[in-house]
Amino acid sequence: MLHLRVIGPPDRTDAVRAVLAEEPGVAHLIVLPGAAVRPAGDVLEADVARECADALLGRLRDLGLDHDGAVTLEVLDTVLSDAADEAEEAAPGEGSDAVVWDELIARTGEESRLSFSFQAFLTIACLLAAIGAITDSPVLVVGAMVLGPEFGPLAAVAVGVVLRRRDLLRRGGLALLVGFPLGMAITALATLLFDATGLLSSSTLDHLDQVEFIYEVGPFSLIVAVLAGLAGILALTSAKAASLVGVFISVTTVPAAAFASVAAVEGRWREAGLSALQLAVNLVGIVVAAALALLVARRSRRRRDAGRALSSG
Repeated sequence: MLHLRVIGPPDRTDAVRAVLAEEPGVAHLIVLPGAAVRPAGDVLEADVARECADALLGRLRDLGLDHDGAVTLEVLDTVLSDAADEAEEAAPGEGSDAVVWDELIARTGEESRLSFSFQAFLTIACLLAAIGAITDSPVLVVGAMVLGPEFGPLAAVAVGVVLRRRDLLRRGGLALLVGFPLGMAITALATLLFDATGLLSSSTLDHLDQVEFIYEVGPFSLIVAVLAGLAGILALTSAKAASLVGVFISVTTVPAAAFASVAAVEGRWREAGLSALQLAVNLVGIVVAAALALLVARRSRRRRDAGRALSSG
């Protein structure tokens, strides 16, 4: 269940109340006249089954409450109520499969920003992946995969493509186009330092048995990227963020970027080129798969809404 709070002008309270009362997936409807101070107005609260939240938000937006008032949603971890159980049963579909598009936009928008913390995590992940490759340690490489924050911008690009949101495309694209080159440049400087201190030589790269998957590009590179994109977007839309750990371990974006820098500094142009190709295949595969999954979810929702409209008519 989700907790919905609406602040709106008094002249729209009856309309909002009607929208909420008509929805079978709504429970615990509360109306507090004049309770809001900034912005001034009435407050309406309700607990909403996740599967009907997206349609409700659309109807509230049609009333202009996102401009003249406020609409907020928050997840309820525990609800002990027969009324809530009945609302969830009455709502069409499954809550775990429902996509709340406004929630998805807010989440991907926040996680795709080119911030200091994003760049720091990405750079540290690249450095860890480089050290893991140099030392032929798959444990460090996997650790770098888990640490890498790149799925946020990739998801934002996918959502931006599906919803034609230029702001998400611009924000996610900027984070990727600046974040990866900067992280790779710092990794290249670290590689030069390793060379100067004798920690690394070109011959070290001749004996990489455990991490060859970083630059070995093949059909499974694309297949894994597609599966990772699908799993990642499903984790975001169903609010099962823990699944993202598995997604990060499955893709080789950060290790490929890091090894491309190391191989280029060492003059291993073949490995550098293959690593760059691996990076490109993973980035494109993840975005395309995530976008296709969102398109399917969007069309399913439209068909479901059309069916409900026909049945109610």
